Amino acid sequence: MSLALTAPIVLTSHMVMDWFGYSLDFPGMSLVGPVLGSVVFLYGGWPFLVGGLHELRDRTPGMMLLISMAITVAYVASLATSLGAFDLDFWWELAALVTIMLLGHWQEMKAIGQARGALAALAALLPDEAERVDADGGVHRVPLTGLGVGDVVLVRPGARVPADGRVLDGTAELDESMITGESRPVSRTAGDRVVAGTVATDSSIRVRIDAVGDDTALAGIQRLVAQAQQSSGRAQVLADRFAAWLFYIATATAAVTFVVWTALGDIDEAVVRTVTVLVIACPHALGLAIPLVIALSTAVAAKAGILVKDRLALERMRSVDTVLFDKTGTLTRGAHTVTAVAAGPDLAADQPSPDRPGPAGDRTGNAEDEALGTGGAEDELLRLAGAVEAESEHPLARAIVAAAAGRGGAAAATGFRALTGRGVRADVDGRDLAVGGPALLRELAARPGPDLDRVTADWSARGAAVLYLVRLDGAAPRVLGALALEDEVRPEAAEALTELRAEGVRRIAMITGDARPVAETVAGKLGFRPGVDEVFAEVLPADKDDKVTDLQRAGSTVAMVGDGVNDAPALARASVGIAIGAGTDVAIESAGVVLASSDPRGVTGVIRLSRASYRKMIQNLAWAAGYNVVALPLAAGVLAWAGIALSPAVAAVLMSGSTIVVALNAQLLRRVRLTPPAR
Repeated sequence: MSLALTAPIVLTSHMVMDWFGYSLDFPGMSLVGPVLGSVVFLYGGWPFLVGGLHELRDRTPGMMLLISMAITVAYVASLATSLGAFDLDFWWELAALVTIMLLGHWQEMKAIGQARGALAALAALLPDEAERVDADGGVHRVPLTGLGVGDVVLVRPGARVPADGRVLDGTAELDESMITGESRPVSRTAGDRVVAGTVATDSSIRVRIDAVGDDTALAGIQRLVAQAQQSSGRAQVLADRFAAWLFYIATATAAVTFVVWTALGDIDEAVVRTVTVLVIACPHALGLAIPLVIALSTAVAAKAGILVKDRLALERMRSVDTVLFDKTGTLTRGAHTVTAVAAGPDLAADQPSPDRPGPAGDRTGNAEDEALGTGGAEDELLRLAGAVEAESEHPLARAIVAAAAGRGGAAAATGFRALTGRGVRADVDGRDLAVGGPALLRELAARPGPDLDRVTADWSARGAAVLYLVRLDGAAPRVLGALALEDEVRPEAAEALTELRAEGVRRIAMITGDARPVAETVAGKLGFRPGVDEVFAEVLPADKDDKVTDLQRAGSTVAMVGDGVNDAPALARASVGIAIGAGTDVAIESAGVVLASSDPRGVTGVIRLSRASYRKMIQNLAWAAGYNVVALPLAAGVLAWAGIALSPAVAAVLMSGSTIVVALNAQLLRRVRLTPPAR
């Protein structure tokens, strides 16, 4: 609106018409400036006037006070000119100043809605309704607000737990990764605590509610996000430091100018010079110096798959010396894959299919086969296990089915049934088979055998999930083999860490809700340096936030990279929060930067862009400040004795020229080449 009103003010300005050699004259033209200029001043300038009053009240002068002073003086002087008191046509300059400053202010304020977005995404984790179990055993759907402490709710497979509580009846595998960071589903049975927002993956459970509303763990995470974003929002924009000094300098210069010219006996010149000083004290260039760089930086970054959400994130990223990575979904893919297969001696006793190799297991496969320990017997093990798991929705089951498909496909199974909390069972090729973890072996009193025990112990020591294939149709259950499933490390993660070290990042850290053996195994694969890099394991959401705070108190400038709900408080608390684009909405909303490709190598690109952007900010601010160093004394009439004086018209031209220089310099950011996050 301000831009639309500014155009006719500029076109009907006598000063502008003289510059460009055209003439306009129509009835009421003399009212265009005063009427539209007043609207621009009062409506478009309102944010600056209010902000200036707040800065004046808080005794913290900055950009808002400087802008409000300039537009107020320009308005009063222009209004006085329209009434015949002076000859200072500042209407067009007032409107242009407000409009351009609004453009910079808009760029600055885009990040303010971030907190609301993050909290809304957190709230979306909870279901709108819950299934409450009445005293007579009936189940009724009620709104979430209708739940109270002591209520019993039914959580079906695939549904989210509506509030914190304890399992009253049933056993289920719960996906808690969005809350705790634990990459594997966790078995919960009667008496175990469950948290709002987690998902039952395989079976129904009944939960007695013991915390609702603000008392839930999810609400606690919401509070952490809100507090962290509020604290990071208090960071001072670099331009404000320049504006504060410029305010004092301009005010002092204006006062001295008025006193000196009044002492010389020229009151009219004293007023003209003082007004000129105060108006040009806030050049467009200073208001655009940072917003222009940020706007162009975001465009350059977007082409490289880096989405900049926070205007302060780039400025801070240049000084980051510690990068804290979440493990699951960031350094790893966040999905389990079969990493090893071991066939037991009992598998050899089974008759193989006529068209398949015998269980002796030739080892002539490719390198990937060798890495998985697959051969004839191991392929048969995968085929049978994939058949048993074919109808299961469990994440580990899907990983086994995918591995079997990659080795020629699973067999056909019938009679599928779930063994709640223990595994699954089905008939394959006339054999009664089951797949499950240690809990299944304990229930069946089955022993894997010493060789298989040694292998699976090694897998467990490095944090792998171990599942067994058991044959049940015999005198006693027989363990046919075992499979190791692990969260796969991203192939580009190690390269990302190497690039960060080359850019001068002093320390790399990894933080996860997973068990320490899992974390240490991943750290070893990524080449973590003992004594330099750090591994934080078994960390809860609040602890992640605390770890960031501890690192900051120790003097580190921390960038946090994560993708889950549990990372949101730490992302908001860190000097720079970087979210993996494939992560949750909460993580993305809480972060200042998003890597759209989910490639951790993009973190290095953010650092490079930050440093290039900061150089442009400093250059633009130096130019804007340098303009004032020259313009203010000339506007005050320091060289008037030599016949050199800066008239308001010339000051306006120089002001526009300064803006053009800043804009062109910012455009050079387009020449920055960032390493693409995905290659």
